[in-house]
Formats: sequence, structure tokens, C-alpha cells
Amino acid sequence: MSFGPDEGDTSVERLTPIVRRLVLFRHGQTEYNVARRMQGHLNTELSEAGVAQAARAAKVLAARSPRMILSSDLNRAYDTALALGAETGLDVITDSRLRETHLGYWQGLTHHEVDAAMPGARRIWRDDATWTPPGGESRVDVAARAVPVVTELVDEIRDWGQGDRPESPVVLVAHGGVIAAMTARLLDLPVANWPVLGGLANTSWVQLSGHSLPGEKPTWRLDVWNALDVWNHAPDTADPGVQ
Repeated sequence: MSFGPDEGDTSVERLTPIVRRLVLFRHGQTEYNVARRMQGHLNTELSEAGVAQAARAAKVLAARSPRMILSSDLNRAYDTALALGAETGLDVITDSRLRETHLGYWQGLTHHEVDAAMPGARRIWRDDATWTPPGGESRVDVAARAVPVVTELVDEIRDWGQGDRPESPVVLVAHGGVIAAMTARLLDLPVANWPVLGGLANTSWVQLSGHSLPGEKPTWRLDVWNALDVWNHAPDTADPGVQ
């Protein structure tokens, strides 16, 4: 089985001399995910199932020959990234800017507890990227801190998307909320439309491609959303409310 791009597939067509592949990879399952409990910046661990998910997904993504792995410093993402590092032989670099949305006073509460305390608030939060949970941050805030990670990588990795390994992606291992916020901002979607991006399953990934001419900033296009190693998941794990 080949995991490289299909040259006849226009979704990954190289329209410019430089095409940077960026994979945004969500962490494996935690017990908080199972309990529908809000995590945010809480430093939760992978469950036994999450460890197995990460190991299997790592084998799939390793076949893409990543050139670099960066991760949120929260353990659930970092341990997922280490699984990919073990398959590829790459070191994992951590960056706290890739942490999940800070959910303020909601952190540690179940969905039912949040709904009881603030009826309708989670729906408003899902529908408005500028809305902030009490004591937390909005998706717009999250994008503002996380997208510079990508901007810096574009500047620092001179041969990303060209040269001898043009299809080798940079992989960022992070969390559902930050991945959605980064994707929306990189695609330059109107903020009112950010909620069109649905939830991500544990150990699913997103691929964007940055097309550019030499010396230009990339124009990012969405290739893949919520891609899965199908052996990892039950049908109901892509819950957009689980952070």
C-alpha cells in the first residue's frame, strides 16, 4: 500500500514550484475524552487505548517520511508525538504555543456540568470563534498564538516543499481546538465561518499544502480533514465537544 500522493489526484497537485505539506495530528484518547470532560490546558495522560491508537497511527504517518515533528508540551500530545518519533527516528520538539484552547473555569468539568452551570454556553462557543469561556481564551486567541509556529517554520526550513524530499511533511502534534483554529486562520476563512470545520477524532490528522513561488508567502489549501487509521476508531469518537 502506498501512502504517498497520487500524481493524478488534483487535491495534492503541485501547482507551484514549492508545495509545503503540513500535517496537524491530534493526540490519542485520554480518560477525560471517554468521560466527556473538558481538558484544555490540564496535563492529562493517554489512556491505554490512546497509547495503542498513537502507535498504530504513527506507523501510517511514518510512511510519509516526515522531515520534522513538533508537539504541544502537554503529555497527551507529547506522548503521541513520541510514538511517531519512535517510528521515524526523529526527535520531538515541544512548543507550548501548540497547547489546547485554555478553557478557563470549564477545565475539569464534564459537558453536563458545564451545561448545568451555563445553559446554552457550549453551543454559543461552538458557533462563535470570538466567544471566550469564562477565564479562558477564544479560538481567535488560540490561532493568534499558534499560527506563528507555522510562519516561523516556513522561514526556517529553506527546502521545505522542494529539493530531494518535496513531499516530506512537517508534522505538528496537538489538540482538536488548536488544530481547527490554526486551519481556519491558515486558510484565511472569515471568522464567522470558522465553525464549519467539524470535530476531530483522536489520532486523526489534517493536511494542508502551502503553495508558493520562491520568495513568496505560501497560499494554504486544505487537502485532508479528519483522516483516520480506520483500525483505531469506533464511529462515534469524532466528538467536537471533547477537548
